[in-house]
Amino acid sequence: MRAEVKAAARVVVGCAVAGALGGVVWGLLAPAEHLLVVTENRGAALTGESAHQFDAIAIFVCIAAFLGLISAVASWQWRSMRGPLLFLGLLIGSAIGASIMAGVGEGVAKLRFPHVDSPVVDTVIAIAPGIGTLLTLIVQPLVASFVILVIASVNPLDDLGTGRPRHAPDEADGTRADGEAAIT
Repeated sequence: MRAEVKAAARVVVGCAVAGALGGVVWGLLAPAEHLLVVTENRGAALTGESAHQFDAIAIFVCIAAFLGLISAVASWQWRSMRGPLLFLGLLIGSAIGASIMAGVGEGVAKLRFPHVDSPVVDTVIAIAPGIGTLLTLIVQPLVASFVILVIASVNPLDDLGTGRPRHAPDEADGTRADGEAAIT
């Protein structure tokens, strides 16, 4: 049991690190929205620039889905630790990783496109991209859960290939570990 908890903790840390790297990638890839300053503190989006809000969210979702897929497949490869604790670590780690990805990514994007104080009228400024909605944070844990569901459901082995020995029959209730009645 203790080894499974350590394994789940390692998966959480791995997902967090992967989320930070994904955030850096997203912060570098996400496009800024360019605005024309029409009056003080008011801007008008240039033609086609408002689509960059969607582009930034779509790039974030694609990176999160990729990280969910990769983290699920990587954790499944840890054959001896497969089970509910490892899945819980994957689920929690994916949620934390997605949150870290959003924070790091928005930080990198703000470094790329700094806020302009008191822009001059009739100039074009760039606004740093954002994730838009917190619903995007559910993508990575959702994809990771779905991938584990598919992999576990197509696995033909009852123990998911962990190789753990079956438990001895329980003498108290007269049943074996597989649920069959013990013959006495």
